[in-house]
Amino acid sequence: MTAEEFVKKLADLMDTDAELNLSTKLADVEDWDSLSMVSFFSFCDSTLGRRLAPEQIKSAQTVEDLFKLATDKK
Repeated sequence: MTAEEFVKKLADLMDTDAELNLSTKLADVEDWDSLSMVSFFSFCDSTLGRRLAPEQIKSAQTVEDLFKLATDKK
């Protein structure tokens, strides 16, 4: 998954019209809330096969942080 595809998918998960890019701070996005976090958690698990801890998602500061969590091959 490319960064561009990820950003588009994240915007869909958040159901936001906000302009997102990798440097977007999550705290600045009104639609980044607990429901968005759960949707992201589920997306990573079911679509990407990545099991993340809720603490990892909560600690993310930017869209790029989420991208790294979702695509890290570790």
